[in-house]
Amino acid sequence: MSVPEEFTDPETGRRVVHLSRQGGESASWYFHNYPFLHGRDAGEDDKLVYRGKTDKGWQLYTVNLGTLESQQVTDFAHDDKRLTEVVGRTRREAYYRDGSSICGVNIDNGETRTIVDLPDHISGTPATINADETKLCGVWAEGKEPFLEKPRSYWFTAIFEAHLPHHLYTIDIDTGAIDEFYSDNNWLNHLQCSPTDPNLLSFCHEGPWHRLQRMWTIQMGDDQPRKIHERTMENEIAGHEFWDPTSTKLWFDLQMPKGENFHLARYDLETDEEIRFPIERRQWSVHYNISRDSSILVGDGGGPNSVAKGDNGQYIYLFRPNGERLDCEPLCTLADHDYSLEPNAHFTPDKERVVFRSNMHGESQVYAVEI
Repeated sequence: MSVPEEFTDPETGRRVVHLSRQGGESASWYFHNYPFLHGRDAGEDDKLVYRGKTDKGWQLYTVNLGTLESQQVTDFAHDDKRLTEVVGRTRREAYYRDGSSICGVNIDNGETRTIVDLPDHISGTPATINADETKLCGVWAEGKEPFLEKPRSYWFTAIFEAHLPHHLYTIDIDTGAIDEFYSDNNWLNHLQCSPTDPNLLSFCHEGPWHRLQRMWTIQMGDDQPRKIHERTMENEIAGHEFWDPTSTKLWFDLQMPKGENFHLARYDLETDEEIRFPIERRQWSVHYNISRDSSILVGDGGGPNSVAKGDNGQYIYLFRPNGERLDCEPLCTLADHDYSLEPNAHFTPDKERVVFRSNMHGESQVYAVEI
């Protein structure tokens, strides 16, 4: 199926633009990984960093959000686990693993540098960058690889039940110094650095949500994590958390119980106050996200096999806080999208568009719908 360069959404009348025009399969980043570089000079357009698939594996690309011109940034042979979704906006670098080396590539000119050669015991790649862009943060696990050789339907619960040792670490981006600072026999995942506190990190206990206390924060270098949100009923789930960009607050999907009563909740780390905004079943989303000024939110909807099992909830949704509720409107339909691929929506820096990935025209591509 051919991919139109742009089209009008048949239900909302909004303009949708195809961004990843380099040819071949492409994908935007996971919902909590910020993918944009801001224009350096007055009048310069912002860039979106995304993935494009080549015969050497997935590579990093940028697209100029003004001109829609795409540019390939990396070009090296690797497996799909080597490419991170981490970019330093001030440094204008993206990060990846090449062999045992963690490298940085300049988004503007493609120049690469080696930050550190990792010791043999640290697998994988860093997952997030801290607020002042001095440290990359990651997690590595002991004995995890054999589980991943089996289908996800097996390994997701099996890893949770195995209680494999997991270890958090940081890498100093300037010196390459590695600090392994916290270990746990729970499955640690979903790492996100606070956007306001350079020393604060959030992570989750991964696994079946109804069987665990998912959300935690920790000060880098510390060994005492802090639990976020206490479950209060059987089959309650809370997760897919993400930081408020302007404060020390965490937002998350809250269902009390799972699949019945839906909320988008916000937890204030300074006051321990939790605010819950009700969400209708069909407005529930696999992931939510928030604009850089914290004024509006977006959801990527859900398919018929998603946890909400909503009645035609396949949309990109816009949410506007209004007192104790969220006013919701659909931005574009995802009726032809297969939710085995998560859309993972992001606001552009100017809040004029929402970027998402979709297979609505066949293979995965990156789109933007105008707000």
